[in-house]
Amino acid sequence: MALSGRLIRGRIKSVKSTKKITKAMELVSAAKMRRAVAAALASRHYAKYAWELLLRLRQSANGETNIERHPLLVERPVRKILLIAVTSNRGLAGAFSTNIIKKVVEQIRNPHQIARNRVGNRWVEPVVADPQIDFVVLGKRGEAVIRKFTNNIIASFVDISDVPKYADVEPLIKLAIDAYRAREYDKVAIVYTDYVSALVQKTKIRQILPVSEADLEKVLFENADEAAGDVPTDSAAFGSQAVFEPSVQEIITVAVTRLIESQVFQSVLESAASEHSARMMSMRSATDAATDMIDSLTLVFNQARQASITREISEISAGKAALE
Repeated sequence: MALSGRLIRGRIKSVKSTKKITKAMELVSAAKMRRAVAAALASRHYAKYAWELLLRLRQSANGETNIERHPLLVERPVRKILLIAVTSNRGLAGAFSTNIIKKVVEQIRNPHQIARNRVGNRWVEPVVADPQIDFVVLGKRGEAVIRKFTNNIIASFVDISDVPKYADVEPLIKLAIDAYRAREYDKVAIVYTDYVSALVQKTKIRQILPVSEADLEKVLFENADEAAGDVPTDSAAFGSQAVFEPSVQEIITVAVTRLIESQVFQSVLESAASEHSARMMSMRSATDAATDMIDSLTLVFNQARQASITREISEISAGKAALE
């Protein structure tokens, strides 16, 4: 019993130490999640009003300039695609990175699906049967796995902070916009994890370029309950025309660029909030499992100790009876 009890006590001590670690990681992740969620919610307002500005510009143009012909709005036959995958630098976050990788692998195996361009409410089919997909990856976890499926990774960003700042993703945004302007790619999309709640995160893929009204409205408004009342989604809803200076064309260029930046940055913020949430829930499950294991081991230890005491009492009683 002595050896068995010693082993059980050692196991209990080890599990208690693990529980302390998982509980600490849960609390740290919860704090990071609160900051990331606050940043994601704050950025949604900026994106919504940028969208309102573009609608007002469209109304004010009055045919003087064709907004739809802007280089970042016009659709082209899709031959080459840039796909941005937002993963994590660290593990212990449940299926966070795995779900992103599954979505990426799905696109690699079926490139025709992502090659379709969304224009309004209709889809434009690609002009080639097997379009090429290049990747930009955020996070070490995704890069290591995606390289097993493809060598078309043109850039990797692994220095993103726990609560991303715009400066962290600015090079990524510039890379995507410049490549699309230079016609190196006919479509740019992003795979990210949308934060719904602490318990629910959804893996999604969104078209970034060319700018799609349908995808923009989904990104900006589907998680904001107040959006429908705060920001109109149709230029006809504005009661009066606005006067812009400098020219509408110049402001359109800036507004469209800011909309693209807000989409990418919002996606990265949503992914950060989802990652911390997933890690918090994973560590909470680990802590609960450690608690259950400690209870089970304590019960086994007490049973073994009671059995040892009972055996010793029986031996003493037998010895006394033999002497009599």
